[in-house]
Amino acid sequence: MAISRKSNEGWGSGIWDTAKTLIYAVLIAVTFRTVLIEPFNIPSGSMIPTLLVGDYLFVTKYSYGYSKYSLPFSPPLWDGRIMGSEPKRGDVVVFRYPKDTKTDYIKRVVGLPGDTIQVINGILNINGQPVKREPVQDYIYNESGRPVHAYQYFETLPGGKRHLINELSDSERMDNTPVYLVPPGTFFAMGDNRDSSQDSRYLDDVGYVPFENLVGRAEFIFFSHNDNARWYEVWKWPSAIRFDRIFKSIN
Repeated sequence: MAISRKSNEGWGSGIWDTAKTLIYAVLIAVTFRTVLIEPFNIPSGSMIPTLLVGDYLFVTKYSYGYSKYSLPFSPPLWDGRIMGSEPKRGDVVVFRYPKDTKTDYIKRVVGLPGDTIQVINGILNINGQPVKREPVQDYIYNESGRPVHAYQYFETLPGGKRHLINELSDSERMDNTPVYLVPPGTFFAMGDNRDSSQDSRYLDDVGYVPFENLVGRAEFIFFSHNDNARWYEVWKWPSAIRFDRIFKSIN
């Protein structure tokens, strides 16, 4: 009986130790995801060529401090941000869509509080000055199974941030806009795929992004695939993975 009882106690102790290990692991994972870094994937082409559909990336949540949107389910524990630090012009940021804060958007910050923003004949103007734009090469990408031809440029923002953008032409719907005055506590964000991006130019949709809505800064891609292989088509996985994009930093 004594041997049997000790054996049962050992078995019970082993189960409890395993349970504690799992609990600790879950708590560490939740804390890591809540406080430090969160993974996101790219489902649309609004940030082409910087980010492609099928990219998986890490976002640092500590970069701009913390708001209720930093936490799972966005509990209203406080208003605004704590340990807040404003994004720099040119940062690629994840934020909660102002009209539906359950939805995440990713765009590039081009306008800071107090800036005036306008697009004239496809050229971004900041505080009355056209942003430098240098042609690079034509760019072809797939959208809904069809090839799309775009013109690619290097754009250099005030402060020196240089990044690639795509333009279908300089006469699309939002290539000539009114002047936007970025209100205090908000930011003006645009997609790098300029003519295929719903962004702050659409005031009745995305509009100005409140500081509180920022989730974090996009840092680097940790995985990428081109969607040419379904999950069960194991033999196609190697050709579907974009190995050249893995661990690529996001500029």
